[in-house]
Amino acid sequence: MQSKRSLLNRLKILIIGAAHSPHDKAIFHRLSLIAFFAWVGLGADGLSSSCYGPPEAFLALQGRTYLAIFIAMGSALTVLIISASYSQIIELFPTGGGGYLVASKLLSPTLGMVSGCALLVDYVLTITLSIASGADAIFSFLPPEWYSWKTSVAVGGVVILAVLNMRGVKESVLPLVPIFLIFVLTHAFSIIYALVAHFTSLPMVAKQTVAEVQRASMEIGFFGMLFLMLRAYSMGAGTYTGIEAVSNGLPILREPKVQTGKRTMRYMAASLAFMVLGLMSAYILYGTQFQLGKTLNAVLFERIAGGWGRTGHLFVLVTLISEAAILFVAAQTGFLDGPRVLANMAMDRWVPTRFAMLSDRLVTQNGILLMGGAGLILMLLSRGSVRFLVVLYSINVFITFVLSQLGMVRHWWRCREKLSHWRKKLFVNGVGLILCISILLSVTIVKFNEGGWITLAVTGTLIAIVIAIKSHYTHTARLLRNLDALIAATESPSTEIIPGVAPRPRASQEFDPQARTAVVLVNGFNGMGLHTLFSIFRMFGDVFRNFVFVQIGLIDAGVFKGATELDQLEGKVKSDVDRYVSYMQKHGYHAEGISHVGMDVVDEINQLGTKILERFPQAIFFAGRLAFPQDSFLSRWLHNYVVFAVQKKFYYQGIPFFVLPIRMYATPRSMRGNV
Repeated sequence: MQSKRSLLNRLKILIIGAAHSPHDKAIFHRLSLIAFFAWVGLGADGLSSSCYGPPEAFLALQGRTYLAIFIAMGSALTVLIISASYSQIIELFPTGGGGYLVASKLLSPTLGMVSGCALLVDYVLTITLSIASGADAIFSFLPPEWYSWKTSVAVGGVVILAVLNMRGVKESVLPLVPIFLIFVLTHAFSIIYALVAHFTSLPMVAKQTVAEVQRASMEIGFFGMLFLMLRAYSMGAGTYTGIEAVSNGLPILREPKVQTGKRTMRYMAASLAFMVLGLMSAYILYGTQFQLGKTLNAVLFERIAGGWGRTGHLFVLVTLISEAAILFVAAQTGFLDGPRVLANMAMDRWVPTRFAMLSDRLVTQNGILLMGGAGLILMLLSRGSVRFLVVLYSINVFITFVLSQLGMVRHWWRCREKLSHWRKKLFVNGVGLILCISILLSVTIVKFNEGGWITLAVTGTLIAIVIAIKSHYTHTARLLRNLDALIAATESPSTEIIPGVAPRPRASQEFDPQARTAVVLVNGFNGMGLHTLFSIFRMFGDVFRNFVFVQIGLIDAGVFKGATELDQLEGKVKSDVDRYVSYMQKHGYHAEGISHVGMDVVDEINQLGTKILERFPQAIFFAGRLAFPQDSFLSRWLHNYVVFAVQKKFYYQGIPFFVLPIRMYATPRSMRGNV
């Protein structure tokens, strides 16, 4: 068995990598990203959307080619406005200001939850759509008979990125830098070449655009033309979905985070606006049309390099490969920010708390696995159809955009008497709010009957699930507060070890490590820990002479932000354990405390267990388990998994481990002598 574990551990290190130490003071600096790497890891989502956003908008015009120039200018302006408004969010939330946190703090926790759920669905769609689009780009230059393998390639892409992200943020970004640079250079060159080659034709393009507007107005009416353009603009709304990623990803950026974040935002906004405006202009200049089995960009690049001979063929090949690769890179946003949103929601008890836990590689592994699993399911259900996924996409991100901008507008208005430049800030976020509301309404109306209702239905279902989880955690917290009444009993001058029960008289004796020892696993100085301690006396009487209190401080996504937060956690954990020790020493028992911080509570306790037994051979381990009046799926799923996991490990090693029930009542019955 030991050999098998060793083999699995070596395999894990090979695939995911060796563990990082959270106590390494330099770890935060080494794992953080400078603006350029953040542009690659977080900005790739927005930049890669030029591979499917502009093409979908252009094709939605149904052959009225020259109207695309208005869509291009509107899209580029939208990118700049939303980016400017999110730069202000970065300033206001220097430790990370994604849509969930902004709406939670500036509007209400409930609206924050809605924003978070919308983001989670959007990030799953980001993963799926980006990889599906990348697969489309790959198969644009492969033989048509190979097309049946497209879905399999896309599924493989999801798995590979999930593994890369479990290795760590920086490890998942660095290999993608060459791909990102090739994409930027080839596409920028293509756009500039197209504009220079057709420079003398620009006046004719302007005349054709005026003629197209007049012709469309006569054939389908002015409002019909506006609706056509609105639909095209909505179909290309996926272009803006990566903008939010930078503000949400601030915790992984290099200090000073605000300046790094704003610089990253400028890089992304400028490059994305250039790509959108340039590609749609190139479609017009080259009269690009849809061809079965090829992306619109593939058709464009073939037309640009068509007369270059073998060099042109190589250029197209390299460009399309970089396009496919950047789309795979774009899925990074879903894997980077999706788990971060889950972790933030977990710390607020909207989702299970295990989603805030870090792996030994200091990543939110549970969140990565969930996002990857959901992406796989969606990829298989949609069979990697970009046309279908585009319809589902971009609705949710504008729900988040609207709530974020609304929160910022409310903030600037409430702080208008304290800030000298509040009008300018209010104007920026106000324009962003109006624009985002307009896009959200148009995108929802246009896409609803085409399949957009599926996105709203899934988001609504997720909202219902997290409300149920939050309700359970809230109810449990209310019941636990009743137990906390036991804390007052420990602060009284009474000589009773158990409130309401007289102690057994016993002779004082010196410390004997060979005496029976109770090792109590606690999680803070609270009613749960005291309930477990008092239950030991009720069940075993005065059998134990020594008491050892063990508490592991969990390093989760909320703590792993800097050395200061880690020091605060260590101090809090030690203080809690010391209170237990002081209480037992006051009653004449030998008591010790062991406090530690780590990322896996089960493993940390398992390692400490052996050391404790070496010092106290007669030790028995105790832990409390919540017992609800009505057991349910939620109570089994959301609680006690740590206790049972420790119990399983200890039983295998032959270590005695007792799980003591902590019955949850609406009134503090434990205070009436019924522990």
